[in-house]
Amino acid sequence: MTAVRTAAAVLAVLLTAACTAPEPPRGQAGTEAATACARPQGPPQAETPTTIDVVEQAYFCILGNYYSGATLDARSLLLAGFTALTRELNRNGRDVPGATMPALTGDRKADWAAFEAVWRKIADQVPGLGDRLAVVTLEAVVAALGDNHARWTHGAQRPPGYYDGDGYGLGLQASVSAAQADGDPGPALPPLFVTAVQGGAARAAGVRPGDVIESIDGSAPFAGGEATPAIAALYPRYPRASPVRLRLLRQATGRRWTVTLEPGLFQRDLAALRVVRPRLLGDDVAHVQLAGFAPDAANRVLRAISRLRAGRTLSGVVLDLRGNGGGSPVEATRLLSAFAHGKVTAYQCTVDGRCEAGRTDDTVELLGLPLVVLTDRDCASACEHFSSAVKDLRLGTLVGTRTAGVISGPAQPYQLRDNTLLSFPARHHLGPDREVIDRIGVPPDHHVPLTPEDAAAGRDPALAKALTLLHK
Repeated sequence: MTAVRTAAAVLAVLLTAACTAPEPPRGQAGTEAATACARPQGPPQAETPTTIDVVEQAYFCILGNYYSGATLDARSLLLAGFTALTRELNRNGRDVPGATMPALTGDRKADWAAFEAVWRKIADQVPGLGDRLAVVTLEAVVAALGDNHARWTHGAQRPPGYYDGDGYGLGLQASVSAAQADGDPGPALPPLFVTAVQGGAARAAGVRPGDVIESIDGSAPFAGGEATPAIAALYPRYPRASPVRLRLLRQATGRRWTVTLEPGLFQRDLAALRVVRPRLLGDDVAHVQLAGFAPDAANRVLRAISRLRAGRTLSGVVLDLRGNGGGSPVEATRLLSAFAHGKVTAYQCTVDGRCEAGRTDDTVELLGLPLVVLTDRDCASACEHFSSAVKDLRLGTLVGTRTAGVISGPAQPYQLRDNTLLSFPARHHLGPDREVIDRIGVPPDHHVPLTPEDAAAGRDPALAKALTLLHK
């Protein structure tokens, strides 16, 4: 499973088979050529303009392959697409009298034909805007699924001079993460504060962990206790060029000031980019930070623990999954298998309730060590697969905060005619006790949140709690 946008997207699922269907004649909605979609094969190809034919391909691909495609009311997708179309016309000051949603009957092919006919008529009246209209239409169709593992990947850009290891943005992380700001920040609680300074504009301006962010571009980050859209400005995406103005409070001194940060490239700490970061604590606890369930992640974690264990007796393992955006469910299962054999770690279910059990890999050698897992709101997807199994199967103790609730199901990519990728799950995930985790998350056994005071002082209360539990 992959999670959406954090250190997160550590792994894309690898697939085979290509989409090689020829371009269909204009207007042949629902034909075999128009609807075929298949797994990508080989290196990525240059993107071509997105057209209404690509939207059609995606529409029928979803209906034929998505988790609830067989039972989905396709009219909801078309309504979302048409809404986005009209909003884009308005944004460009080019609305047209005939931009009216056609009548839909529930017949998927007939409804597409009616939608396409009106769409093409509108696009013909706004020369130069057609490609953009197709893009917003397809984005809205995918968003209408309301599935956190459904996405359309297109138009990826990197800043000039970027190299692997660079970051782009303001150079800070806050108590509401990028993944939360992009998705569902609802569970976030005030105050909003800086948890880490990575470099770039934030470091140059003297911003420090623990600084409370009282406003963003003049807007409050919380209103009535609820997170506001203003928080998303903390995590700008390239090529955003406009600066971000923050009003900050340093609680230790009472100082209040305003700083303007310019988004840009910054060099990350190379040590922090490592997927597996092990260390020994107090000569008897293996603390392993795992940034994502990347290929071979389980083996790397187990090798790291083995090295720390050499020549000494360990009291236990602290597996730090804070900020782990997910990755491969296979790797999550392999790592779980070092703590239990003969167990079901999750279920993958179809819309009609048929479930396939995922079981431990009993060829993995058991560690035989107590386990504490650190979690937070950035622990998503495969990270939640792991965390829920630890909790349900009583393999260890969870410490920190509730996980992200971003685990609808493992996404499968399909290549579209414009060489972009459409991905979504064919099955949905349930925990080992057959509970829904998606949108809910996994609650910790010990709720230990980070505070601004902790961040300012460099304290890690969740890790301290984990060590206390292992030394009881």
